[in-house]
Amino acid sequence: MKLEAVLHTPLSKEAYMLDERTLAVRLRAAKGDLGQAEVFYGDRVCMTEPIDVTGAEMKKIASDELFDYFEAVIESDFTRICYYFKLTDKKECVVYYSEYGFSREMECHRTQYFQFPYLRKEDMFSAPEWTKNMVMYHIFPDSFADGKRRISSEGKRYEAAPGVFSESRNGGTLRGIIENLDYFRELQVNCLYLNPIFLGASYHKYDTIDYREIDPCFGTKEDLKELVRQCHESGIYVILDGVFNHCGSGFFAFRDVLKNGEASPYCDWFYKLRFPIVYKNPPNYEAFAYVREMPKLNTGNKEVEQYFCEIGRYWIREAGIDGWRLDVANEINHDFWRAFAKAVKQEKTEVFLIGEIWEDSTVWLLGDQFDSTMNYSFSYLCREYFAEKKITVSQFDEKISRMNLRYPETVSRAQMNFLDTHDVPRFLSYCGGDVSKLKLAVFYMMMAVGIPSVFYGDERGIAGVSEAEYRKVMPWQENTEELTAFYRKWIGIRRETKALSQGNYRTLAAVDEEDIYIFKRSCKEEQVLVVINAGEEERQIDLRNYPGTENSGAVWVDLESKKTVTNPVITCGKMQGRAWKRVIGADIGSEQTVTEHGRA
Repeated sequence: MKLEAVLHTPLSKEAYMLDERTLAVRLRAAKGDLGQAEVFYGDRVCMTEPIDVTGAEMKKIASDELFDYFEAVIESDFTRICYYFKLTDKKECVVYYSEYGFSREMECHRTQYFQFPYLRKEDMFSAPEWTKNMVMYHIFPDSFADGKRRISSEGKRYEAAPGVFSESRNGGTLRGIIENLDYFRELQVNCLYLNPIFLGASYHKYDTIDYREIDPCFGTKEDLKELVRQCHESGIYVILDGVFNHCGSGFFAFRDVLKNGEASPYCDWFYKLRFPIVYKNPPNYEAFAYVREMPKLNTGNKEVEQYFCEIGRYWIREAGIDGWRLDVANEINHDFWRAFAKAVKQEKTEVFLIGEIWEDSTVWLLGDQFDSTMNYSFSYLCREYFAEKKITVSQFDEKISRMNLRYPETVSRAQMNFLDTHDVPRFLSYCGGDVSKLKLAVFYMMMAVGIPSVFYGDERGIAGVSEAEYRKVMPWQENTEELTAFYRKWIGIRRETKALSQGNYRTLAAVDEEDIYIFKRSCKEEQVLVVINAGEEERQIDLRNYPGTENSGAVWVDLESKKTVTNPVITCGKMQGRAWKRVIGADIGSEQTVTEHGRA
């Protein structure tokens, strides 16, 4: 047994609460090493000695390049739990594993078991209920619309203060978003995320001048209030972009510093100012990516913290927004985010907080800062597999498994998945313009763990590599109905299928030779079986050959046609995705299994 590969860390992604009576426990082992893994648990304050323990078999839930991952879900009335593992390799060698370490016999005291001190609901991660079947639509306001299915492509310019100007490039407005609410309803998305809309100098508005004012290029406070009100009437939530790592050079506090230097009362509002200030690129003060127009705020200053906590609360009170996407979140101190989260959730309990973090976000996702982060890993892996074919399907599965297991399952389900954003080239460009690759990646995103997010215009075939290209105007006048209908269909299926939004993820097969990927999403109420053929040839697949599909009494329903299917041998065309749903408890005794279904 390769003991050096075995790992379990209590009170982490490997031991976390699902509810006040349920604990998920995971274990890592060398790939292919273990024949069986069991967890034995008991009451850590049991009145008898030695304590009574109950065993539970652990199931292998995933594998990556190096490791297998096992999991058991413990349901118990114990509020305090201690536990250890019994590991058996394929030669039937048995080893026990606890906080004490490894041993051939389990002889250590309960205090040397792994511990989950108390199952407290306050410590349990839980994203807002309304996010659980969410599909997000991400809008870059300047480029979306200024009227019903139209945008002028004409910029505007306003003087926000003496010598301080605000401008736009393409003419998009909040009123334009309002006038296209029927478009979002038809597309079946239920959340809008808007890039910054507060008063800022540049067309992108990441150089904020005034956090309490809507940029006049986009409209007014009344426009935002009406947008949120009408969205809520349509069952659509609204998330705004909060840029608190830095401000614009026109922000009142920085203008005072530029004017008064070290005599300014706002010197400590900015991070590592050096005097005299050199206002050029690169500046001699800390800024976002060395951009002089974006000086870095000192969020460790309590005045700055209080100012932005109030901004977070202000727009919830003023306009009724439902959440914040928080820019450059990994460059801001953790205490600031803890204070911000506490403040906005006092204002609105079900507010949703998404951090812009491009890497592993574990330390921000412990329940006291963010509910979600932007899952760039998802976009990278989809690009490498679906668009560029740089990795095989088995490598894709291994990397996806490792990504899904970075966090507790409850956290992974709340991650913001996307193929592209306002900061990266369009996914269609990575596909070399091949729409079939884009569609297959979109199909996978709707089947995967995490909240799907569609960047405006992806559903209408926008491509582009440069900033001006991937932030281009919405192509309202182009005929893209076939692609748009594809998005509409699978967004709707995603939202109406609980196993896709809340179920676990289990790989059944990843066949490199045929480029076939089969996996299952499952929750208590239902299961969904997904087959993807990313190859260039049509395939005949007998689903009875794969573990998890052989239930002879199962009733499987085509997610697209809604028809019950019977033939277990399916045809999967090239670059095609297919899916079926099985409702738990609806099985019958006849020889029925999986068959025909919808195409991606």
